[in-house]
Amino acid sequence: MQARASGILLPVFSLPGPYGIGTLGAPARSFIDFLAQAVQKFWQILPLVPPGGGDSPYMSPSSFAGNPFFLDLEELTREGLLTQKELDAARRADPDLVYYAWLHQTRIPLLRRAWERGRVRYAQPLAEFMAEEADWLPDYALFLALRERFGGKELKDWPDEIRLRHPSALARYRAELADECAFHAFLQLLFFRQWTAVKAYANGKGISIIGDLPIYVSPDSAEVWSRPELFQLKEDMTPSGVAGVPPDAFSDKGQHWGNPLYDWDYHRQTGFAWWRHRATHLARLYDVVRIDHFRAFHTYWCIPDGAADARGGHWEPGPGMELVKALRSVPGLALIAEDLGDLDADALRFIADSGLPGMKVLVYAFDPAGESAYLPHNCPRDAVIYTGTHDTPTFVQWLFEQAAPAERDYAFDYLRLREDEGFGWGAVCGAWMSPCRLAIAPMQDLLGLGGDARVNTPGTAGPRNWSWRVRQEALNPSVSGRLAHITRTYRR
Repeated sequence: MQARASGILLPVFSLPGPYGIGTLGAPARSFIDFLAQAVQKFWQILPLVPPGGGDSPYMSPSSFAGNPFFLDLEELTREGLLTQKELDAARRADPDLVYYAWLHQTRIPLLRRAWERGRVRYAQPLAEFMAEEADWLPDYALFLALRERFGGKELKDWPDEIRLRHPSALARYRAELADECAFHAFLQLLFFRQWTAVKAYANGKGISIIGDLPIYVSPDSAEVWSRPELFQLKEDMTPSGVAGVPPDAFSDKGQHWGNPLYDWDYHRQTGFAWWRHRATHLARLYDVVRIDHFRAFHTYWCIPDGAADARGGHWEPGPGMELVKALRSVPGLALIAEDLGDLDADALRFIADSGLPGMKVLVYAFDPAGESAYLPHNCPRDAVIYTGTHDTPTFVQWLFEQAAPAERDYAFDYLRLREDEGFGWGAVCGAWMSPCRLAIAPMQDLLGLGGDARVNTPGTAGPRNWSWRVRQEALNPSVSGRLAHITRTYRR
């Protein structure tokens, strides 16, 4: 990472555009241009993987696949894979939210038409791509094809013969569903071509991409089905224990995520080969990777099978420094540790010993009675300071809806907040002036937006999560110019 720099957090799905979700087309390049005009050096995104339960990218059916909803339909139209009439029908009037139900109903059928028109033209590139990605793509494509064959049922409800991967059943379904598998592989080919072009455009503008490594996978995923040895599973391939976090100040029941836990003994025996492969894949996609829930490398919260919430869980030892070293050995991969949450002295010591930059979040900083480690003047040089994250309230939401009166007063005094200046800009200045080498602000904080613009509320499910989108008119010279001025002022 550079000596002193800054960037903006905006998920791909939050990009503007007329097709119901942000895409890898003109809006992505327009946002990169906005960042360049604002003198930013980093664009941080959330995982590019397909969303899973609750439309969350942290509950994905794959650790390797790209989200086909992000495909640039205009590019497919220029290639003759879609008609202008089909493109026009893919438009959605509401520009403020992603409506996943509508996307599931309309987008995949549309992309099937692209496949019918492109199957001959793409036959050779697709064969080459499948050979290059043979260690994950065939199983992923078959997993999706099987899920469709079984009416959308989750893995746990599939017939035993294929859920447990009996060789005869695998051979039969691979033959029966060969065309459907080719369709899903085709979508991945298109995705990685388009994303590679977007990343090259960003890098050409001097902007690096910060991606994300979700630590866990969904129980309904290609990995659990094709690589059950990686996880703590029962004989029926359901988790023997699941991930989450214990009760804390934000939740008296903790958080019950439901992800299967890893069999760390197996991973040690294999030299963390799967993790090295995963990290090598991410190094192709991003310039920097944020490791989600990094504290689980030290100890993780194990919730017994069948528990209604996280209160019955307990701490188990994680993979420790062995996994950190395995990831750090991957060429071309810079790492950030998401070191938030319930951290005891041992966990804090482990994080420090890892040598990875951690995260400091401004909305957690303003304890009027104590000396917070998140206050900008206390933040170390090697940390990454954030005004907020995808899991926190926006700064304005926190300031006026969640902060205690004393916290609010202290934030006003510390950041010298002024209404005429915009409260979000005050937060940006506070982060940008810190000693941290890297400062990041969600786009919502630049715009001074409140709770309606929050990306995710942990421990909840609903249509407001993972759905906020920015409007194109917000990416204007006034905003980029002001951010450029602040960035130059604080020598970023």
